[in-house]
Amino acid sequence: MSSTEQNPAPLSRPTRVTAAAAVAGLEALALFAGGLYVLVSTLTGTPDGVTQALMGAATLIALGLIPLLAARGLLRLRSWSRGPAAITHIMALPVAWTLLNAEAAAIPVGIALAAAAVTGLVLLVHPTTTRALGIGRTTDA
Repeated sequence: MSSTEQNPAPLSRPTRVTAAAAVAGLEALALFAGGLYVLVSTLTGTPDGVTQALMGAATLIALGLIPLLAARGLLRLRSWSRGPAAITHIMALPVAWTLLNAEAAAIPVGIALAAAAVTGLVLLVHPTTTRALGIGRTTDA
């Protein structure tokens, strides 16, 4: 076998797929940062419930793995990656709504989160993305 048979040429990744992966990666980073913030503030402060705060931190960090894996899958043009990325964006919308209705300091974060979630969803359902991921109708008759 020649080296070209063993390593076929990589598929061309559209810019929209790369952008969708970037949005998912940013959401993963935000979840990790939130989890680490809760963890550090729990360990250095006096939370109302240590167990509850530690569980919240662990949950945020674990939830960060979903969009991180989805971003990696999108970069590798894996069709399965669109589902976890879309679910993460959809779950971010109620969180953004809650932040928009919170204190003034949380409103900019809510706006950024809503913008990222909507942008990510639009990029994921765009025909260019679905074609690149091999999702949709087949032309076989």
